[in-house]
Amino acid sequence: MKEIYLAGGCFWGTEHYFKQIDGVLETETGFANGNTENPTYEEVYTDTTGYAETVKVVYDESRVGLPFLLDMFFHAIDPTLLNRQGHDVGTRYRTGVYYTDEVELPVIKRIFDEKQKLYNQPIVTEIAPLRNFFPADEYHQDYLDKHPDGYCHLPVELFEFARKSSRH
Repeated sequence: MKEIYLAGGCFWGTEHYFKQIDGVLETETGFANGNTENPTYEEVYTDTTGYAETVKVVYDESRVGLPFLLDMFFHAIDPTLLNRQGHDVGTRYRTGVYYTDEVELPVIKRIFDEKQKLYNQPIVTEIAPLRNFFPADEYHQDYLDKHPDGYCHLPVELFEFARKSSRH
């Protein structure tokens, strides 16, 4: 099993989106690459902790690869927006790809270089090693499963797109 940490704005929608993809075995909402220990949602919400709302994605590499997951990630974000996705604004809503294995960095950079060709503005999505990750409390786990009509910055059609996507 492999894992990648993806910050795509509000983690409720990002988690729900990645859960739809065949080969993704587990998702967990949390906070990545900040400056404090065991932050609470309320602390992160102040934008003073340095954390990004992030989803841990555990996947079976024999069923889905990192390039495909990153391609899907780009379908769900506007990588040219700094510290904002949809109506959500603040450093906690920045976009980022946080890796745990240095061997993934060339793959990530290649995908970013390919995607940059599609945009007139520079991609501002972070690429960084994962320094830390703290799971969010239970209320924020599987939020859209528990609250199907809950707020989400992602369009509902995107979830169906993820369910039907091919990993090839």
